[in-house]
Amino acid sequence: MKVGYLGPKGTFTNIAVEALFEADQTVSYRTIPECLDAVDRQEVELAVVPVENAIEGTVSMTIDYLIHQVELPIIAEVVVPITQHILVHPEFEGDVERIEHVYSHSHAIAQCHQFIHKEMPEVEVHYSASTGEAAAKVKDLKGQHAAIGNALAAQEYGLRVLRENVHDYDNNHTRFVVVQKEQAPVEMKDHEVKQQKTTLMVTLPSDRAGALHQVLSAFAWRKMNLSRIESRPMKTGLGNYFFIIDVNRSYDSVLFPALQQELQALGCETKILGTYPCFEIQSNAVHKM
Repeated sequence: MKVGYLGPKGTFTNIAVEALFEADQTVSYRTIPECLDAVDRQEVELAVVPVENAIEGTVSMTIDYLIHQVELPIIAEVVVPITQHILVHPEFEGDVERIEHVYSHSHAIAQCHQFIHKEMPEVEVHYSASTGEAAAKVKDLKGQHAAIGNALAAQEYGLRVLRENVHDYDNNHTRFVVVQKEQAPVEMKDHEVKQQKTTLMVTLPSDRAGALHQVLSAFAWRKMNLSRIESRPMKTGLGNYFFIIDVNRSYDSVLFPALQQELQALGCETKILGTYPCFEIQSNAVHKM
């Protein structure tokens, strides 16, 4: 079994995938679309991609690609703690004020905005496809260059951690999802299941008063607890949206079919994006990787 992930080595997605699968099963891809396309073409059986960060919110590229480009059910979720560090070449001398260029993924840069603003106000920021790619770039550069990434990236690319924990908020976590094209048994490492979850896409019939309230009421009177509801553009014109809704329970043969029938009677379209177990990786486990 091969598992694709947003690479290269040293990304937080690398940490997520190795937390769930054996390392010799994994294949890295440079971008989220490349990773999801690989599953769709069945180059790999599964893929692990980021879907939401506690600070920066939804990874819109993942959600939109799963909705508009490929049809890959979600089969698992894993939450990974995010710790961002300033990584430099081993030959670098001095502290952060001597850094002239910093490289990382746009979400990682945003997660460290206050640190960069206060400690490195003159630095030139460069965006990369991933934190791992940024670390690989700094490995090949001399001079006043740094990457923002994790300890695994420092280890993989022979960099030195100049400053630890430069993210702006301590409670920084990212949700990753595992997707699969053809339903088949999947062997994962043994982790405690924190909860079961089902994700739906709901499209409202028209822009009318009370439409969303009616949709939410269908969940509420069935006592179906929602952990997330988010609107995303349909890409068919301004003001046209669909909703992504996470329900904290697995799909069953009673409540969900009845819910879908009620929503259909309201003129809504629904689609189940996945029903799956949710895992959480502890900080001490991440540091051992």
